[in-house]
Amino acid sequence: MQAIAQTEKKVYTPEEYLEFEVNSEERHEYINGEIVLMTGGTPNHNQITGNFYAELNFALKRQPYRVFVTDQRLWIPTKRMHTYPDVMVVQGELQLEEGRRDTITNPLMIAEVLSKSTRSHDKDDKFAAYRTIQNFQEYLLIDQYEMHVEQYFKTDGNSWIFSEYDGNETISLKSLSFQFTLPDIYDKVNFESD
Repeated sequence: MQAIAQTEKKVYTPEEYLEFEVNSEERHEYINGEIVLMTGGTPNHNQITGNFYAELNFALKRQPYRVFVTDQRLWIPTKRMHTYPDVMVVQGELQLEEGRRDTITNPLMIAEVLSKSTRSHDKDDKFAAYRTIQNFQEYLLIDQYEMHVEQYFKTDGNSWIFSEYDGNETISLKSLSFQFTLPDIYDKVNFESD
């Protein structure tokens, strides 16, 4: 019987990851000891993210909310995960990871623009991790290949309500007072390019 060579995967501490990440030109997620390179977005991904961020940021100006886009790191301590959601909203004061000034821990709402390579991770593993955040109330999954949005909103306890939207529909966020139409967030998106 032949022995199979196994390569040991290095396990990093959150501190090692952060030291590596702040000195890196690329962005990486940290998932329970593993450092994972984040892939670059397509023009459609960036257009949708920018459109949604702009609409949301403008609607919430002078209100007690902060809106963040793509480069804001999030720490999820119960899952030992550092990640960069596409769009996040924090209500009230920022709560930061202990000892850090660049990593938040208290999003109210998160939106992810789905790509073929991240779709299952965003829908399953990331959503499970996000649900461990005490303040987290709402999750949007925005498709970049067709006009389609999935919305999850937390109700009592650990129950979540699911809705989905296509075409010219208007979506109302439940965690804060904000409405948008799908044509607004898909403005200038060319589905044929993907």
